[in-house]
Amino acid sequence: MAIFGFGRVNSLKRELLQAKSRNANLKRAYSAAQNNRLTSDWVRPSTSADSEVKGSIKTVRNSARELVRNSDFAKAALRAIRNNVVGTGIKNQAQVSMRRGDRLAEEVNSRIERSFKRWSNAKRCHVGGKLSWSEIQGLSITSMLESGEVFIRLVKQSFGDSKVPLGLEIIESDLLDDGYNTILKNGNQVRMGVEINKWQRPVAYHFWDYHPGDYQFSSVPKELKKRVRIPAEDIIHLYTMERPGQTRGMSAFSSAIMRLRNLSGYEESEIVAARATASMMGFVKTPDQDLFEDGNYEQESVLDFSPGSIRRLSPGEELQFFSPNRPDDSFTPFVQQMLRAVAAGVGCSYTQVSSDFSQSNYSSSRLEILETRAHYRTLQNYLIEALCEVVYSKWIEMAVMSGELDLPGYDTDPERYEDCKWIPPAAQFVDPQKEAAAYKALIRSGVMTLSQVIALHGGDFEEQMHQRQREVEVTKDLGIVLDTDPSQVSDQGNMQSDGKESGTKSKTPNNSNEAELD
Repeated sequence: MAIFGFGRVNSLKRELLQAKSRNANLKRAYSAAQNNRLTSDWVRPSTSADSEVKGSIKTVRNSARELVRNSDFAKAALRAIRNNVVGTGIKNQAQVSMRRGDRLAEEVNSRIERSFKRWSNAKRCHVGGKLSWSEIQGLSITSMLESGEVFIRLVKQSFGDSKVPLGLEIIESDLLDDGYNTILKNGNQVRMGVEINKWQRPVAYHFWDYHPGDYQFSSVPKELKKRVRIPAEDIIHLYTMERPGQTRGMSAFSSAIMRLRNLSGYEESEIVAARATASMMGFVKTPDQDLFEDGNYEQESVLDFSPGSIRRLSPGEELQFFSPNRPDDSFTPFVQQMLRAVAAGVGCSYTQVSSDFSQSNYSSSRLEILETRAHYRTLQNYLIEALCEVVYSKWIEMAVMSGELDLPGYDTDPERYEDCKWIPPAAQFVDPQKEAAAYKALIRSGVMTLSQVIALHGGDFEEQMHQRQREVEVTKDLGIVLDTDPSQVSDQGNMQSDGKESGTKSKTPNNSNEAELD
């Protein structure tokens, strides 16, 4: 038995009291902060955003790309987001106002829109002549989600037969040297290929002049390959910043990669098991192996069957048929739950990932659409602000410099000509009759305007009104009355008592640039 002095006993008592105090404090703190046998394997380092990204960016990026190549569900999720965020393209509507009043300079806006539409053709806006402006938008959002980031370079020269000296080059994230980390002599720091100043504002990007993974076709010796420093003003860096100070982006599939990988392995195992069990018809139990008729095949006893055959069994033999049970009843619920988690991580709905509408009804479908639309609107707003507005502003500048556009006063007030409304793809109805009635009530009560509803569904208010005017004029000239004309037919389908048109025709606007802008 050990004998301690009074000093040692007092020391042990103090340590015991301190341990009790620590335990009491932990009980009063967050349970997630406790260290016990249940959390001993939980690694929780206090690392910066860039430290976490640096060690994972390449592996996560390549894993996400492999899943999109080979997983139906990953490909469906990426396709759903692209179709809903970009669709056939986020369209622009110039919003240049007159100097006096709030009216729009329609003639100037029309000229800007026509010129931009002409430049948006693939042979003029893309340096490679392969992607139109809408396709560049689509590839940008899919690359950002799949690889975590994408870069668009503003090349100030004409391509094709364009008069505007501007072209867009899409650069994959692989080309930005994530292994280049240093402090430069001017005080700037390079983090994973991005040169930043003391405020962490990007100053330049250091790209390889070749694709590191293009080993199948690259014929340039490695010693001749080099990095190219491109100023940040010529680069649009699209990525989702999830933490302050994050310099590079991570794939939107990062939290779903392991689940999708395990799901693919589980499906493959179930398919192999189903094929194996389906290939086996049954067993013959016999007391004497020598009585087995057909011998063996590859050291396995086999009894051949053919359609319509009747077989005699030897004395003592018994035929037992095999009933395959793979996949079992738990397969579908398990896959559904896994896909729900994948959809939640990526940011789309379960039905969009799985194409399973068997459990959908109006209420659940509407809730799904409202939730996913909120996420899609967030991505649309980011794409508009980070890509569309930047490209449009630079295009206006280059168009004026090249003489493609004549915009009086642009040098003194360029922001006035950069005003533009961007119209995302149309939001689809779940129940057109119910939602149309709801929109009508919202417009009549003043909660929404007609232009807002039209824009919500991917339309242009001015363009639609002009088209509507032409339709009314044509039907009037032909003597056709449509129930879509409220001046002729009431909401109940009855003819109006007074079919005469009300209002006066607007005066023809002056087409002069100066007069239009006044």
